[in-house]
Amino acid sequence: MMRKVLMEAMMLSAPLLVAACLVSLVVSLLQTLTSVQEQTLTIVPRLVVVFVVTMATLPWMVHRLVSFTVRMFTDFHRYLG
Repeated sequence: MMRKVLMEAMMLSAPLLVAACLVSLVVSLLQTLTSVQEQTLTIVPRLVVVFVVTMATLPWMVHRLVSFTVRMFTDFHRYLG
């Protein structure tokens, strides 16, 4: 049961983590090329992209989480014994 929960958590967080990593990579590359080392340049774009990706994938996340919860409650008798 814990393996299923952890897999579901990874699947739900993957789009956000991938987006944040890609934005961080691009911003770091731009900072290196332009020699601008401003700390807010790394945080603000990442927050904006994570927010946009969250809003874009929120219906998919809610649907997946609800179906996972229903599956866990309907198969809960398997985990009691």
